[in-house]
Amino acid sequence: MLHHVMLFSKDYVGYLSRQVVRRLVEAKVIRTDKPAVLTERINHGLVEELSLEDRINEEARTILDAFQDDMLRSGASYPEMFKKVKNELTRKYKAVL
Repeated sequence: MLHHVMLFSKDYVGYLSRQVVRRLVEAKVIRTDKPAVLTERINHGLVEELSLEDRINEEARTILDAFQDDMLRSGASYPEMFKKVKNELTRKYKAVL
């Protein structure tokens, strides 16, 4: 199982989620009978977004691992190829990193 390391701690992301819900409710931008459910959904969305680069990096490593022998034979630079593959995946997923 992959372990994603995010830029922010899980606790901080949870705090941000609670603050977003609290401030939106206070500003009367939203109404909810279930703030805990809304907080969990926002938390999930934030975690997904913040871990996107980690997932792209892992996919790039997987792709390059499949071509490792070919890269060795051709003398390709792993860091250079990683950067190219990551850029392609970033475009594919329309990510902003």
